Amino acid sequence: MSDTQWTAVDRYLTELLVPQDSALEAALDDSASAGLPGINVAPNQGKLLHLLARVRGARTILEIGTLGGYSTIWLARALPPGGRLVTLEADPAHAAVATRNIGRAGLGDVVDLRLGLANESLPRLAQEGAGPFDLVFIDADKRSIPEYFDWALRLARPGSLIVVDNVVRRGEVANAATEDPDVKGVRSFLELASREPRVSATAIQTVGSKGYDGFVIALVTEA
Repeated sequence: MSDTQWTAVDRYLTELLVPQDSALEAALDDSASAGLPGINVAPNQGKLLHLLARVRGARTILEIGTLGGYSTIWLARALPPGGRLVTLEADPAHAAVATRNIGRAGLGDVVDLRLGLANESLPRLAQEGAGPFDLVFIDADKRSIPEYFDWALRLARPGSLIVVDNVVRRGEVANAATEDPDVKGVRSFLELASREPRVSATAIQTVGSKGYDGFVIALVTEA
């Protein structure tokens, strides 16, 4: 198995199951033209997020890490009329691109993009009484995931889903001797999740056009 084969399979599955969409494709093109890193979720992963939100019946979604707004669009489209999505982005350049992409997708009145460090925006959301959120998607700097997970729990309720991306780090997550701060952040989060009585969680390894990685899904079971 190789990255080339994984990408070919992703392309085949995406062509069959994820129809082309002008707003999503424009979001990717605009992000690339603006020089944003190509770390957005893959199309089939975006649709997975969309389906998870629909299965959950989410009316409120919190996204930590907007980038160019690609996953934001997938998630916001899963909301029913009157639903809302709050997305947090620390980089002004990324936020500007995301704002354009979200507006082009016709979701400007659904999405509330907050510019600033997540560890500053999250307490403000709590102070505003913005929660509880039905689904929280964490896809930001990995060394801070433990803190983001803690805030996700504070802003969730029983039945909420917390999805955390990029937790396998090409297998380095299993390396207890790692000095990589991102891997250490993921490992700390996983250890927290394993001891947290308020959630039931699992982790899935993935291969595809984004390489070898994985994600966590945690169901909040207690307040």
